[in-house]
Amino acid sequence: MKIGEIDLGPRPVMLAPMEDVTDSSFRLICKEMGADLTYTEFVSAEALVRDIPSTLRKLHINQAERPTAIQIYGREPEPMAQAAKIAEAASPDLIDINFGCPVKKVAGKGAGAGLLRDVPKMLEITRAVVSAVSLPVTVKTRLGWDCNSKIIVELAEQLQDCGIAALTVHGRTRSQMYTGEADWEMIGKVKANPAIKIPVIGNGDIRDGEGLKRAFDTYGVDGVMVGRASIGAPWIFRDLKRSIIGDSAGPELSLAEKFACVRRQIEESIDRIDEYRGILHIRRHLAASPLFKGIPNFRETRIAMLRADTRSELLEILASVEAMLASETAPQA
Repeated sequence: MKIGEIDLGPRPVMLAPMEDVTDSSFRLICKEMGADLTYTEFVSAEALVRDIPSTLRKLHINQAERPTAIQIYGREPEPMAQAAKIAEAASPDLIDINFGCPVKKVAGKGAGAGLLRDVPKMLEITRAVVSAVSLPVTVKTRLGWDCNSKIIVELAEQLQDCGIAALTVHGRTRSQMYTGEADWEMIGKVKANPAIKIPVIGNGDIRDGEGLKRAFDTYGVDGVMVGRASIGAPWIFRDLKRSIIGDSAGPELSLAEKFACVRRQIEESIDRIDEYRGILHIRRHLAASPLFKGIPNFRETRIAMLRADTRSELLEILASVEAMLASETAPQA
């Protein structure tokens, strides 16, 4: 699969853009685990144009994580075009437009998935961004605003006509938020449309090799994007790659290697921000990580882990949990 001149190889698996998740450290870890393309956290066009320092920091890209896309969002063509130029100056490989974020503070203000209710403006924004930069421009969106307006098949053609280089479709409407099951039948209809010549990337509920193979073999997408299933488990990309290309993707990570990965996330989060805010940032990963699912009588330890506010306290708790799990899985004499 190619986006512009960027060759991602056959059946690429990508890290979805996620606010407060896909910082540069997490993207690099996911890249090392097999992600073929990574995306920044979404970046506000208005904040970029106003030179807000915290927003500008989101543009940092580690050379080792490439290829990487910077994703921008906004509700007006001119600020979006200006933001795209600013993002392009940070030297990403792609510029992605967010037309899919469903949260009220974004969609409710007419950006993200909110533009699914104003397709003419969505297309105007897309044309403005494509014209403003020389990099390939891609779009990520949803099926429609609600179950009565699943417009994605027609919309995909319209976006393609604006000059985008690839389209990612999350198989839910805005009204669904993240509930229910992703509708891969609709994603498949977009890909099956003979008028669509650009790559179609599917997104939604990919958690294992079976789901990944179904996305490619049944629905025919060119690539797959993984979001929530990677939070607290960046090694999912290695597991998914093993399901489609075999052992050449690398051996399955051991328990010790997974805990080492979590510790690395903690250390790099603290180093990137500071101890207090770095630990706050990493709690979402700890809360979601499958490493801690199903451990008997874990409630008190879990609470302590998610309340720890120093590096030493958090690492000590992790060490005790790792030792406990290791002893349970060790072969008996």
